[in-house]
Amino acid sequence: MGAADPTKDSIMATHDDPEFEPVHASSPTDHVLSELQLFGHRPFQEEPDPRPLPEAPTIAGAVVDIFDALVSTLADTRLEPDLEDLLWSTVNLFHRAVDRIERELDGNEQAQRRSQKEQNGSEVRSVELERLTAQGLTLIERRNAMELFRDQAAERFEVHTGSAWRPRTGSMVNHRALTAAMIDSREFLAARRRAETELLVPAGPKIAFTGGADFNDHQLIWSTLDKVHAKHPNMVLLHGGSPTGAERIAARWADTRKVTHVPFKPDWTRHAKAAPFKRNDQILEVLPIGVIVFPGSGIQENLADKARKLGIPVWRFGSGGA
Repeated sequence: MGAADPTKDSIMATHDDPEFEPVHASSPTDHVLSELQLFGHRPFQEEPDPRPLPEAPTIAGAVVDIFDALVSTLADTRLEPDLEDLLWSTVNLFHRAVDRIERELDGNEQAQRRSQKEQNGSEVRSVELERLTAQGLTLIERRNAMELFRDQAAERFEVHTGSAWRPRTGSMVNHRALTAAMIDSREFLAARRRAETELLVPAGPKIAFTGGADFNDHQLIWSTLDKVHAKHPNMVLLHGGSPTGAERIAARWADTRKVTHVPFKPDWTRHAKAAPFKRNDQILEVLPIGVIVFPGSGIQENLADKARKLGIPVWRFGSGGA
């Protein structure tokens, strides 16, 4: 009979011990809880940051403390000749932070423009645009907060040195002051455009109409417009004012049915070859509730594509349409 294996006996004894607790690997949940305990909530890069920005009095107090600490430490010491450069660099630290956030804001603006062009009515695209918009608003708030840091620091620099702080290159712009004026200006211009548009285009649901100069199926055009008119009795018809083809037929229909119609004729003198496409933009600025498209050329396709990107319904008729 062989000798007993002490290792095996030890293992069995350990497992029979009610006080024994094996070593467990850290679970994902435990890791998340540990991170929260150590660092608090930290949003991921693509998530909106719910944390508040520091209040203005807190920022001002922090800047005063920074400058007072530097001055009290370096004044009346052999390092005093370096004090003014260090104070200038402290202001510049916040100035460079503003520039960095401005560059991020430029990138966000371009991303929003791309996302607007890619909108196709899907939830994924809508959520992406909402995320970019929220990110842009956060960047603006961060930039404004950093500008406040910089402006407060520039004031302390002047207090301690007796001279105004100036960046080595570029200019020092305060967007917190400009933003309100710019918003007021944009609102004023938008209100003015709305007022001018309302003078030219009467009230009522706007229906845009486009079709080629060679499309002459008047029966199809009239029946289509009659159906739309039955649904929107007080509609206003917007069209390109072409002297021939589908748009001419639509204008005659409107005259016969006593429907208000507004021609948007291309300004060839001002825009040359781009005139029809600029005209399409003007039609869409009125924000029609739908666009009726009959066969034509790239001009018709341009209007349809732009309307679709703006989320305006496009109804196609004629060849390949309804």
